[in-house]
Amino acid sequence: MTQVRTRRNLTPKQAARRPGKIDQSLDASLFRALSDPTRLVLLACLAKCGRACSVGEVAGCCSGDLSVVSRHLTLMAGAGILEARKEGRTVFYSVRFRELTGMLRALADALDQCCPGTGGKGSCCG
Repeated sequence: MTQVRTRRNLTPKQAARRPGKIDQSLDASLFRALSDPTRLVLLACLAKCGRACSVGEVAGCCSGDLSVVSRHLTLMAGAGILEARKEGRTVFYSVRFRELTGMLRALADALDQCCPGTGGKGSCCG
């Protein structure tokens, strides 16, 4: 008779001490950058343009002040979502598609490794 090993649920304390890929994939700067509705509008605008756009061009996507839009774009660039390129006094931003999809894919893979085959249901991450 073959013995079936069942996975025992961990306590939160035990899970915190157990390093995993999920810990590396949960990047607070990424989530901070994506947590603002205005930044999401700006990101979608840049992604649909498919090219580098100046801060002034991007500001046309929303009703925000140019300095506020610039701060939003700078924050997303700092999180690795956008690339900033300066030409004289003008800064152009473009989406770092490969890096962004890589970050999101790594997170999805880490979540799937926590609970393979559950389709996101259950509490076996740890």
